[in-house]
Amino acid sequence: MAKYIKQEMSDLKGTGENKCYYRLETTGNLSTKDLVAGIAQPGSGLSEGTVIHVLRSLTDKVSYYLAEGYSISIDGLGTFKAAIGVKEDKEMDTIEGVEPKRNAASLRIKGINYRADKQLVKDTNAQCQLTRAGVNKIFRSPYTREERLLLALQYVSDPAHPVMHIADYAAIAGLSISSAAKELVEFRNNHESGITTSGRGTNKVYIKNHTI
Repeated sequence: MAKYIKQEMSDLKGTGENKCYYRLETTGNLSTKDLVAGIAQPGSGLSEGTVIHVLRSLTDKVSYYLAEGYSISIDGLGTFKAAIGVKEDKEMDTIEGVEPKRNAASLRIKGINYRADKQLVKDTNAQCQLTRAGVNKIFRSPYTREERLLLALQYVSDPAHPVMHIADYAAIAGLSISSAAKELVEFRNNHESGITTSGRGTNKVYIKNHTI
């Protein structure tokens, strides 16, 4: 039996009242092995080896045809289409730009868009029995944005901890991890904020910008 959560939504339109939406609570994650075992259950007439072979062949062919520019519709499942974007650290062209900054070598497949088949939605709904799990409210910081930036600058100015991780900022600013990560990116992109980054990927940390 699936559980649902009533989730508070930010007041993006400035109406003074936060609205809510409903979302499913994740029960867990089924691995390929779990899915194969579910398909090749006794009485299905299918072996696990056969199911694995079909799944591998399916993913191979789907990736091939998506790479060729096709969208792929699978009855009862949905439609898949590849999405492209510029590579990391590459600048996007402007639509009016005379000299192109990008060429094919600067682009890559950045994701696969998926739209569920209506029948899949209907079948899932018909099998779903919901029960309430609880209410999640928005995690609000007790500080203003300006106060949070000052706290971040004070943190990275202290010789005891010259670098700041996202979790560090979340703790001192009273933000969730996702909100802290988003705000730190905004600080980094604003040269006048005094916050910049060092390192890349999982090794990226936030430091004081000594160039201003």
